[in-house]
Amino acid sequence: MQLDCICLFMGGTLYQREDMGYSVQPARVKKVDVNQKYFRPSCLPALNSRLATYEFFNPYYDKKPEEIHLPVKLTATPEDTVLNYFSILREAENLNEKAIGGCGTVGMSRIPYPIAYNFLSDDYQKRLGYEDFLKSFQDIGYINLIKLQRVFEDKDASQYFFEIETIEGSRKGVTYFAYYYGFIHLKKEGNHLFKIQDISLFGEDFLCAAYHGWDHDAEAVVEVKYGNWCKLVKKIYPTQQNGYVKNVYINGTDGHDYLFIFIVLTNGTDVEIAQYKKYANGQWILVNMKPEKCVE
Repeated sequence: MQLDCICLFMGGTLYQREDMGYSVQPARVKKVDVNQKYFRPSCLPALNSRLATYEFFNPYYDKKPEEIHLPVKLTATPEDTVLNYFSILREAENLNEKAIGGCGTVGMSRIPYPIAYNFLSDDYQKRLGYEDFLKSFQDIGYINLIKLQRVFEDKDASQYFFEIETIEGSRKGVTYFAYYYGFIHLKKEGNHLFKIQDISLFGEDFLCAAYHGWDHDAEAVVEVKYGNWCKLVKKIYPTQQNGYVKNVYINGTDGHDYLFIFIVLTNGTDVEIAQYKKYANGQWILVNMKPEKCVE
């Protein structure tokens, strides 16, 4: 999948997906109530509910990023790092006169940003200075982390899928909800810290899948991309879904079983986050297949 970088956004890189709207729709795409599936916002509780007290923020008031030293416990595990990072950013706002929101001070204002910046690895900070980090949150007034799923993890690095719900200011004088999903990469620094090495994000469109294409449906993606394109599918097993996680298993034409993991986004579409291949010893190994190469 070819990705075009749009801009620096919320401490990460915002990409434009280019594989939307394939014209040929396979027969196995299910009939659904599109109004319920695609046009309803999330009702999931926020996961980033840690560190929500003024007592936590008081010691960092008016401090520059380089003057802040995070307690080790905030980045003790990869999941702690992600949850604490988004918890700190939950009530951070970077609104301005062009993107109006609220009727006075909003949340913790800009106090959280220097703290959140210290969750980035040394390497990421070299690539992303603090002023650019701050600017990347322009127009954002509130952030809820509503989905989090580990993709892989070893002793030195890990990757998580996430989805966030934001409240953003606008030139119309109203605030609106916007949804983004992406991947956050972490690496171990020293013996006890897990810092953010990179963040990639994609915006969600609530008018695309309802009217176009098949590539928003997990089962159709597996059938078309891995079956029709790559000739890998011998048999597709019934989808197993647990909450917003969809697991699609297949028996491959090469004699191996495969697992494709999808997340159901707030806009009702399925996005693939991981592929696993089962080897003769019974172990599932993360792989990185690119089905688009099968039709080049």
